[in-house]
Amino acid sequence: MVFDALLPWTRWLLAFHIMSVMAWMAGLFYLPRLFVYHCQVQPDTEESARFKLMERRLLRAITTPAMISSFLFGGLLVLTPGAVDWHGGWWHLKLLCVVLMAGFHGLCGRWRRDFANDTNTRTEKFYRFANEVPTLLMIIIVIMVVVRPF
Repeated sequence: MVFDALLPWTRWLLAFHIMSVMAWMAGLFYLPRLFVYHCQVQPDTEESARFKLMERRLLRAITTPAMISSFLFGGLLVLTPGAVDWHGGWWHLKLLCVVLMAGFHGLCGRWRRDFANDTNTRTEKFYRFANEVPTLLMIIIVIMVVVRPF
């Protein structure tokens, strides 16, 4: 299903989609890094409380709204005639990676709640590894959209 009425707005939709994705990615890059630093402080301290506040604000005020607007503007682009070659394999892999990115976002929310409740059991090393996940997904997504290798 496509909507011809979206055609004059394609560049605006694309611009807002790119800005939204950039903000979403910034949040997903920074939040696990905050978790790494949060692991280095004792629970129930002023430092821990500061990290809890930073993590909550980053997720709720920036990262989650940016994800929602990414899906909104991306969805409108998908509905724009000619925006997607539905037979191209690149589209399916890109969509899979976006779903995985949203799943990672959800995991970050769970991990933030663990820190907020002082129940985190994961190590600093775990969060250092997790910090690389959005980068790998982003690389695949960008290559699929720009290069469209298949």
